[in-house]
Amino acid sequence: QVRLVEYGGGLVQPGGSLNLSCAVSGGTFSLYGAGWFRQAPGKDREFVIAINENGGATVGSAIAKDRFTISRDKFKNLIYLQMNSLTPEDTAVYYCAVGRGVRDYLQESYYDYWGQGTQITVSL
Repeated sequence: QVRLVEYGGGLVQPGGSLNLSCAVSGGTFSLYGAGWFRQAPGKDREFVIAINENGGATVGSAIAKDRFTISRDKFKNLIYLQMNSLTPEDTAVYYCAVGRGVRDYLQESYYDYWGQGTQITVSL
């Protein structure tokens, strides 16, 4: 069974940065594309950014443009989300997800496994 656990959430001031980690266990890491999604209070979960199986390609939403970066470490089985210039609108629960044969990284249905989520709160 593949298991995902997110780390690094918490409270940050506007303009600050955070780096989330997602530990993937129980599967062959190199076979999975990965993505980060988020869900703000009262809103649907939305796509943030994704990376392909070998880390050679990424795709991000307008949310992530020029602020967020995704990367992966094949030796540690980790997916990272580096977030800069955070605003209160980035307050949400952030989820890591992985899938095999992901054809559309923006679509949740292509992801097979999800983490439990980690809360990010951007506030003074």
